[in-house]
Amino acid sequence: MALYTTTNIPQTRTPPAQRIQRYRGFSTVSGATNNFALYDFELIKQDLINNFHVKQGERLMNPTYGTVIWDLLFEPLTDEVKNLILSDVNNIFNNEPRIQASNIVVTPYDTGLQIQATLTYLLYNIQDQLKIQFDQVNGLTS
Repeated sequence: MALYTTTNIPQTRTPPAQRIQRYRGFSTVSGATNNFALYDFELIKQDLINNFHVKQGERLMNPTYGTVIWDLLFEPLTDEVKNLILSDVNNIFNNEPRIQASNIVVTPYDTGLQIQATLTYLLYNIQDQLKIQFDQVNGLTS
């Protein structure tokens, strides 16, 4: 006498090659008060903005995370300073494997610097403009 019977369960999961990959995360600074969840390219964009919020060297156990722009914000925008900022911004974008950045432009504005870039979200093949302003008075605005 058998202790169990054989039961066939139909496979309801799609094979991995057909599954759509989604990034999931949350942000308490995104402005949403009821739902802090972020998905896909909105999460990727928030991850990049988070990187620009941190002064390089401030993150515990990861001294290369963040940007040097906060150290250069009050310096005159000479060619040398502009090249340092462009190099730093390129490093941040290159360390994010989910995007490809192009047309990166650093310009001064009233009381700070502005970074503009065209981002291509690779998994979704979506292009978006990212504009971030580093203000000497108000901090980071985007």
